[in-house]
Amino acid sequence: MADRPYRIPVLRGTVRKGARSAGVARWVASRLTEQPDVETRIIELETLSLPANNEGTSIRSQEFSDLVDQSDGLIIVSPEYNHGYPASLKHVLDTNYTEYVHKPVGLVGVSTGALGGARMIENLLPVLRAVGLVLIQRDVTIGNVAGAFDDEEQHTDEGTVHRLDGMVRELLWMAATLRQGREAVPTRLEFATDTIACSDCGTPMNHHATLIDEEAGGFSARVHACPACGGSTAERGGIE
Repeated sequence: MADRPYRIPVLRGTVRKGARSAGVARWVASRLTEQPDVETRIIELETLSLPANNEGTSIRSQEFSDLVDQSDGLIIVSPEYNHGYPASLKHVLDTNYTEYVHKPVGLVGVSTGALGGARMIENLLPVLRAVGLVLIQRDVTIGNVAGAFDDEEQHTDEGTVHRLDGMVRELLWMAATLRQGREAVPTRLEFATDTIACSDCGTPMNHHATLIDEEAGGFSARVHACPACGGSTAERGGIE
């Protein structure tokens, strides 16, 4: 088993008051807690208190950045608004970059209609790929959400429960595989000895990605991962 728990937070992708996705997020988190060696928590966008008059990494929430940085994957539970994803979800996702790299993401779409957020999922996939998250094969759609759960916030359809459990299994397999890769496998042979010390625990860190930050004028950022505590860091290099 894992030498430390797999951290898989659940991000609820809306700030709308009274949205039924809140109950769906609690249900997803409860299914996650049934898995061995898994830690989870629900992240509510409104608690991050991001300003609305700016965007990008300069307005990041340190709490959210640290949480994603220390995670091994992510599940996003989001409603579909007007055939797309909520603006508040994109606003938060855009505040980080290196923290997402080579970590898997699972998607749960929610809607009051029959399609269950499928159009939201399709529109969100390019965004997640662009920020460095790794897409898995499975996702879950929950349609007609108003009548989909009982009084104890358990889904009443066994097929949907089975699909969520299958997505969780796939996500955890990818989380285990990618964590081993981030911590042990350099992206290129010439970086095999390219290590720096983790600022949190002092353990030598492995280079696992090189990103190009277009907003910073094309500067490269070499990302390292710590095999002991799971943290990561990025150091800027020259233009590539």
